[in-house]
Amino acid sequence: MNSADIARLSHAGVAIEVVAETGSTNADLLARAPGLQHNVLLLALAQTAGRGRAGRSWLSAEGSLTFSLAWRLRLPLHALAGLPLAVGVALADTLAALDVRVQLKWPNDLLKDGAKLAGVLIETQAAPDGSLWAVIGVGMNLALPDALEQAIGRPAASAPWLASMDRAALVAALLDRLAAALRQFEQHGFAAFSGRWNTLHAWQGQSVCIVDGDKVLHEGTAAGVDDSGALLLDTAQGRVAIVAGDVSLRMRA
Repeated sequence: MNSADIARLSHAGVAIEVVAETGSTNADLLARAPGLQHNVLLLALAQTAGRGRAGRSWLSAEGSLTFSLAWRLRLPLHALAGLPLAVGVALADTLAALDVRVQLKWPNDLLKDGAKLAGVLIETQAAPDGSLWAVIGVGMNLALPDALEQAIGRPAASAPWLASMDRAALVAALLDRLAAALRQFEQHGFAAFSGRWNTLHAWQGQSVCIVDGDKVLHEGTAAGVDDSGALLLDTAQGRVAIVAGDVSLRMRA
């Protein structure tokens, strides 16, 4: 991706930067957030220390798409609870328009044929004017070399059609939809996305459990999400709403 490719993305109103290699695009933008003046997308052709939720690593290799988008939001921190899910909807809708069908796993995964294709990590940094910088990290497996699949150690998906696509055109499509979704989220919150998220819910009606480390906190049937982005779980004691935090969702054996 050269400077001409970058210029093609300028229509989204976001400064685009491409680096050959970095540790973590999220970490880079978080460090720069206090001095940022405009929304910025940072794309790394190679990322060596990618991060996932709850301190986990995001492994990537040649053929992966890894980028972070720093976007200023004039919202309080508590209003961002559903943002990872809204981003998931925007990514899923973009991929559907490119003939790649995915489903969503609460709270931040995109699944293709039941295996993880992409993940979202959102971190925040306060801006001097009282607004928030949301740093939205996206990692997507376009191609899946054998070595990477073995290193991941769990089912993972790839999207060969996207891997063969012009990379600048793919990033432009994702950025267009993300920018529109972020503006909509700032105006209307996750309620504007919850219906669409539920239509894409991969584990709707499945027996699942909520775990924190090795401890099972809840067991029940996944019943979608509410307008705040909380997972609705039908348990033996009734319906409960689970907020993301550091807990994880697992399929029950």
